[in-house]
Amino acid sequence: MNYNNLIQTVLIYALPVLFAITLHEAAHGYVARYLGDNTAYAMGRVTLNPLKHIDPMGTILMPLLLYFATAGTFLFGYAKPVPVVFGRLRHPKRDMIWVALAGPGINLAQALLWAVLFQVLRGAGVDESFFLLMCMAGVLTNFVMAAFNLFPIPPLDGGRVLVGLLPPRLAYAFSRIEPWGFFIVMALVVFKVISTYWMLPLMRVGYALLDLLHLSTPFPFIR
Repeated sequence: MNYNNLIQTVLIYALPVLFAITLHEAAHGYVARYLGDNTAYAMGRVTLNPLKHIDPMGTILMPLLLYFATAGTFLFGYAKPVPVVFGRLRHPKRDMIWVALAGPGINLAQALLWAVLFQVLRGAGVDESFFLLMCMAGVLTNFVMAAFNLFPIPPLDGGRVLVGLLPPRLAYAFSRIEPWGFFIVMALVVFKVISTYWMLPLMRVGYALLDLLHLSTPFPFIR
């Protein structure tokens, strides 16, 4: 195992991951506040301060241990979920969809910005690989985070969206799997179901859209 390469990779991904997590969680809280629920704002979670969103175990320790233990082949982590009381939203069933979509939406916006920065740096003649790799990591990290969180199992954002879209009786029945949702998702991650049949197809769409905008970044293993 080449620990120098692993450490360099961690440094390249540190800033993109920090931005991706912080803005994802803050976006949930901001949209919830806009739509009537002040819970996250009152708890100081509608902020760009990453310390408010970092979970020491899920955001730092677990990803690092998995990354080094598997030589970078498996990575999983999580941030502190932003508290949202859906009953306080002005239109709970509809508004929970917008609150849920806010996180992946801000990740897609960040992916676009990292891709723009990549092209700006290249156009300016910057050939320092560290900064170019960081931009590429920013695109990938945010596509990964958006695609993963859109998987339609609660408590992931996609699960919230599906609950909001289903008729009331079906929505109630489906929402009851949430206590086991984390374990279901973990099992699907371990057996590569989510990555193979959900995340990679969505990410290919994301990279294809960047290609159409002439903002492509080189990640051939996604194609």
